[in-house]
Amino acid sequence: MHSMNDYFSHNSCTIDEGATIGTGSKIWHYTHVMSSAKIGDNCILGQNVFIGSKVKIGDRVKIQNNVSLYEGVVCEDDVFIGPSVVFTNVINPRSFVDRKNEFKSTVVEKGASLGANTTIICGNKIGKFAMIGAGAVVTKDIEAYALVIGNPAKLVGWVSESGQRLEFGINNEAICAATGEHYTLTEGVVKKN
Repeated sequence: MHSMNDYFSHNSCTIDEGATIGTGSKIWHYTHVMSSAKIGDNCILGQNVFIGSKVKIGDRVKIQNNVSLYEGVVCEDDVFIGPSVVFTNVINPRSFVDRKNEFKSTVVEKGASLGANTTIICGNKIGKFAMIGAGAVVTKDIEAYALVIGNPAKLVGWVSESGQRLEFGINNEAICAATGEHYTLTEGVVKKN
């Protein structure tokens, strides 16, 4: 566990005993990090963020204002979570039925970006470097490098690791306009060459 000098936390936030917070991370106003949560190095947690018990957050993750990550959520390195993104952890909630033993995991893989007001239904995986458009409702797994929008979220294209639209031409190959990196699309799966 890191000492208070290894990360910054605003004096209005609550960090429960047993939480692990990495070096260089910044935790802003009115944020609550529960015990057994793990936050990596150089993360930014905006205002009014809730990090539940057993939540795992990788390095360099940015979580904007008004986001709650409940038990069962895992965010790998370099994930971006826009303002007011919603995560769930129970498929069929009822206030009068205890379903804590039914929590479903949600995994957001390396480099994925979730736009403002996205809703992620639990039990799904967001593939690496996928981009979820603002306001989308994710009801199923999202492939790596996919660009999805709408309710329910539907595939509308592909993006590079730097977030540029990929246009697949001859031989199902594309080049990122920003970086020159090459990508291949084979049977609905994008890979960086």
